[in-house]
Amino acid sequence: MNLDKILAISGKPGLYALKVQTRTGFVAESLVDGKKITVGLRSNVSLLSEISMYTYTEEKPLAEVMRSIAKKENNGPTPAFKDDKAALSTYFVEILPDYDQERVYASDIKKVLNWYNILQGKGLVSSEEPVAAKEAKAEKAAAPAEAKPAKAPKAAAPKNAGMAAAKKAPAQKATKSTKK
Repeated sequence: MNLDKILAISGKPGLYALKVQTRTGFVAESLVDGKKITVGLRSNVSLLSEISMYTYTEEKPLAEVMRSIAKKENNGPTPAFKDDKAALSTYFVEILPDYDQERVYASDIKKVLNWYNILQGKGLVSSEEPVAAKEAKAEKAAAPAEAKPAKAPKAAAPKNAGMAAAKKAPAQKATKSTKK
């Protein structure tokens, strides 16, 4: 699951895919209805790849939370929760058992579940860990430190190379005269 170009824009419902960066902002396409909008630099925009959920021990990236939801739901949509905070809390405990219940509000849980359903509808959610992340973890564990290759020696420049360039450059003319 790649959340690098998926955006949440403050004041706008749903999620957006980053399409093109412009001089004054960027163009984003809605994942809900496919409409393109221009967003200025003053708008409050969050990349989903940068969002984390509070737990008692650390912050969990949103991609990991989405993967946990996908595993629980077998890559299907989540059930619809209305305003029942207790049901939301018990459902989220199954997904992320150690989430910080004082700092993660019911509105945050609703938002994450809504985002999951939007991404799942577009086929952007997977319960499997990305292959690149698995390989990176395996390489990190296998090879703690590798030696850097030796640098090739620099080629020596001719001794008079700088003088030849200086002789070819024309002299600058004085713009003001100090004589009177």
